[in-house]
Amino acid sequence: MCGRYSIYESMDHYLRQLSLDLVVINGYDHEPISRYNVAPSTRVEVIRQVDRGLCVDRVKWGWSPFWAKGKRPDPINARAETVVTGKFFKGLWPNGRALAPANGWFEWLPDLADPKRKQPYYITGADGAPLYFAALAEVHQSLEPDEHDGFVIITAAADQGLVDIHDRKPLVLTPEVAKEWLDPATTPERATEIVEAGCRPAQDFRWFPVGKAVGNVRNQGPELIEPVSEESRQGNLEL
Repeated sequence: MCGRYSIYESMDHYLRQLSLDLVVINGYDHEPISRYNVAPSTRVEVIRQVDRGLCVDRVKWGWSPFWAKGKRPDPINARAETVVTGKFFKGLWPNGRALAPANGWFEWLPDLADPKRKQPYYITGADGAPLYFAALAEVHQSLEPDEHDGFVIITAAADQGLVDIHDRKPLVLTPEVAKEWLDPATTPERATEIVEAGCRPAQDFRWFPVGKAVGNVRNQGPELIEPVSEESRQGNLEL
């Protein structure tokens, strides 16, 4: 998974699709989030479940344990194959489970004639419904952001046609499994099963080429997720 995704509905929309009978214990903006180009290290909404209900927090995309801070950029993703048993994310597993709600994500496909030229693709749900990325987060409830706060999105191996776009994909959960993932009562064993086999299959998604403007992190707006024509696509590759 390359490091860009979109989240542009209101938070109420994502919570409603989860059908959670839980109280949101902190405030959040009810207006559309309108983030069409979320980039690493920026702060974006994640959903967590705590003892008293749900928390919606704006958290930095990227996280490292304290002993790895400053040695390299904070990773934004955690591989499903190693996140449970590896040392790096031990501080987040399994109690740091969270959801990163989204509408879709971007990948860049190299041009076979010239690998230096890449065509961005947008991947979204075939049914148009919200997506829920399995995430791990560290969040401290305080008035000021804590330097240790952050989250990572778990990624899995791509399957079927998605392999043609990228060999990895975010661990996208159905709303039912997403509720399980959030639930503190879900055992570590069941959470491991979700990591290993809970990702929605390729047929649940559709993907299409989009304009190269998404490559600039300053660009936002719905035009970033609009399909481009074959003529526009060739123009993108020639830029």
